[in-house]
Amino acid sequence: MRVDRSTNAADPDDVTDVTLEAMGSSFTVGTGPAVVVWHPGNTASGEYDLKGKFKLEEPSDHTNYYGLVLGASDLDNSSQSYLYFLVAQNGSFIVKHRAGDDAVQDIVGRTPHDAVATPGDDGKSVNEIEVRVGADELTFVINGIVVHAQARAGMASRTNGIFGVRVNHRMPGVTVEGLGVSH
Repeated sequence: MRVDRSTNAADPDDVTDVTLEAMGSSFTVGTGPAVVVWHPGNTASGEYDLKGKFKLEEPSDHTNYYGLVLGASDLDNSSQSYLYFLVAQNGSFIVKHRAGDDAVQDIVGRTPHDAVATPGDDGKSVNEIEVRVGADELTFVINGIVVHAQARAGMASRTNGIFGVRVNHRMPGVTVEGLGVSH
């Protein structure tokens, strides 16, 4: 796991612990600071589909994101690099690329979309998140609905590597089921 502490005074990490609880083939992440969780043996390259089911067990006290990480490398040092496709409890999604500790590039900024499930009266929601890495195109899918597609040209090196999940800060609990790759 890699912990990313906030450096923004308006968005502090005032809960310092990260919890990770495995339950069979699923796991639950609770955060203070944001975290990327992965297994070094979980890699994908070429053409593949990466997906997972994300259950928000309890909403954060403000909008935070969680979802898939792909094409990751050097996660254990300052030259980290990865793409991430995340959803938030407010019904929006983002796609970003992180290169190093401080460089984050918006590929798709905060975008509201009806495909993103928001918490019900019980505070819970479920979102199936998927990235389809094709020969020529990257397709981003939430709950079976394509929310963004773009050419893969120039992105191939960003899609080959480790996959995992990212849960942003101050999330009481996100359960991940069925995280995996198919070809």
